[in-house]
Amino acid sequence: MTTSRHATAHWSGDLKTGGGTISTPQSDLMVEVPYGFNTRFGDKRGTNPEELIAAAHASCFTMALSNALAQAGHPPEAVDSKAEVDLSMEGGPTITAIRLTTKAKVPGIDAAGFRAIADDAKKNCPVSRALSAVPITLEAELLA
Repeated sequence: MTTSRHATAHWSGDLKTGGGTISTPQSDLMVEVPYGFNTRFGDKRGTNPEELIAAAHASCFTMALSNALAQAGHPPEAVDSKAEVDLSMEGGPTITAIRLTTKAKVPGIDAAGFRAIADDAKKNCPVSRALSAVPITLEAELLA
């Protein structure tokens, strides 16, 4: 079984003065959300590719971790994750690092068991696998 999702992007003009919109027609979560040079490198309101990658990675990892914990017999009470995506301009724009941080409240598991499951989720969630060319680190905290 294969699941397919899509988003659309529109752009007008050159890189620095032009702009575009991004939409997610299947969910209607984003409808013509603006993006452009100033939303990526400045303070104009809108989104950018790195933010969207971070959102995809944080959500995918969190789902994978929650599922793996439950399959190990420790369904989590809560898992909160953040992904930070670094874009370097040296040698041309390149995503150079992704930092995942997660905090989870998981009854009945010790710190070592939690860490092992979190490391596996980081390595094997679909977005991590898709982004495997980028160094990905994980900071994982088990909450009491």
